Amino acid sequence: MFIIKLVLKIVWYILLFLISLVIIVGIIFNWPVTNKNEDMKMGISFVDHHARSLELDWKKAYVEILDELGIKNVRLGAYWNDIEKRPGEFDFSNLDFQIEEAQKRDVDVVLAFGIKAPRWPECFIPEFYVENKEEREEKLLEYEKVLIERYRAYENISYWQVENEPFLPFFGECPAGAIDGDLIDREIAQVKKLDPTREIIVTDSGELSWWHEAAKRADVFGTTLYRTIYKEPFGYVTYPVGPNFFRIKALIIKYFSDQENVIISELQAEPWGPGWILHMSLEEQYKSMNPEIFKEIIVYAQKTNFDTCYLWGVEWWYWLKTVKGDDRMWEVAKEVLK
Repeated sequence: MFIIKLVLKIVWYILLFLISLVIIVGIIFNWPVTNKNEDMKMGISFVDHHARSLELDWKKAYVEILDELGIKNVRLGAYWNDIEKRPGEFDFSNLDFQIEEAQKRDVDVVLAFGIKAPRWPECFIPEFYVENKEEREEKLLEYEKVLIERYRAYENISYWQVENEPFLPFFGECPAGAIDGDLIDREIAQVKKLDPTREIIVTDSGELSWWHEAAKRADVFGTTLYRTIYKEPFGYVTYPVGPNFFRIKALIIKYFSDQENVIISELQAEPWGPGWILHMSLEEQYKSMNPEIFKEIIVYAQKTNFDTCYLWGVEWWYWLKTVKGDDRMWEVAKEVLK
């Protein structure tokens, strides 16, 4: 009986300690932040296949986005399965158009590439390389060599982004073990050999990762930042953390990953709901993103005190304006990006 009481007492103290720890950490993460970086450099991410999925003329949309919003910084993706439709044959025409239109307007470009790139389904492997891991990695490096050699002469490319959230293995439609640290190290080494003049960005999930593996490999580390997501069976979920959550994680990687350069590579500015945008009502879409939420998340991002932020959702703003006749998100974006 004495031993049982002792064990129960120890368990009780451990639970009390853990509960207290969670409360303390929650208070720290949500402690009010008053100062904010109002000079945060703002850009956008643009994905041509996402614009097409919204039934838009993606080239027209891209040019009007650059011109009407006065974009100065854009993150673009090189999508392997779109570029290499047949083994060893590369079609860069879509990417050429995007980079050249940006260059005409003195728009700086972050070019993301790899097995993973921005947007669902996350992994963009040509179907003929899916099954054989060894061949896939060999062909990936060959493709990336051609890519770097093609675009390194463009002065408006400011950074290479190697892979997109490569250390988030449970999100996306990807083969098991598609990316590991060894492959990323080889990708980075090749990029640095082919172009030692530009810095490399490696990204990770803001809320679901500890950042270390990505941060220690990067010249610049990029975090995603989402506030409200949709997750069955819970429905809409807002992450219960304030800007200090990101500031503290940045402080941790400064000392443990030797990384001081942190940007927001992907800031939520579009809906995340129970279905595809075209299949959701505007009312449903606006539950997780609308002009008021957009303004709030911009302030939240500024309070992280990072110096650069790429907004996520410009294709949706354009779709709202041109297809649905609602330009409110577009007008807020104009103010944010000016």
